[in-house]
Amino acid sequence: MDFRAYREIAWNGWWKQNPGVVQILGMCPTLAITTNIVNAVSLGLATVLVMAMSNLAVALLRNFIPYEIRIPVFILIIAALTTVVDLAMNAYLHSLYLVLGIFIPLIVTNCIVLARIEAFAAKNEPIASTLDGAMMGLGATLVLTILGAVREFVGNGTLFSGIEMVIPGAHEINVFGADYPGFLTFILPPGAFFALGCLIAGRNWLEARKLARLHANPPAAGAPETA
Repeated sequence: MDFRAYREIAWNGWWKQNPGVVQILGMCPTLAITTNIVNAVSLGLATVLVMAMSNLAVALLRNFIPYEIRIPVFILIIAALTTVVDLAMNAYLHSLYLVLGIFIPLIVTNCIVLARIEAFAAKNEPIASTLDGAMMGLGATLVLTILGAVREFVGNGTLFSGIEMVIPGAHEINVFGADYPGFLTFILPPGAFFALGCLIAGRNWLEARKLARLHANPPAAGAPETA
């Protein structure tokens, strides 16, 4: 593959086929764990590691995996790599591991991971597959981070709550001061649905504006189309 193909893979993960706001996959962790930025980013990066390693492993082994049993084998690979990440977080980030709880092992059942293995890694070479897994994971992490920031900011009036679990000695940012009463709805599940709906609507609005501009000013024949 050339550089343009790799750039297209990255763009698909970040925007064009973003798992969170386009494919609408992995909604359980997206809505449940995004009560603050630290939890959201931590789970997102764990998912990135599993997706990148799983895609790489499947791309390397795809010619040796019988088609009839590919799904069980894919799940076994995902489970093994998720266990590695789970044990590493338990050993080195134990406090954060306790907060994230069951959502680390549940990466095994996250449909984003299996979907990218089946749709891409099982059909492409290792470098492109690893990039696809990493970019799809980072696209999902971006959505998790924005949701976590919005819900924490509006709900509690803070940012980076729990950062001391990752960076010892660091402290959260109290944006509105100790007198802020909070907005409980944004911390509860309805706030997650509302914030995610706004993200999806915002992304669709930007795409609609882009299409309107293209219709109003169509590119000249032979000119490259801008992203």
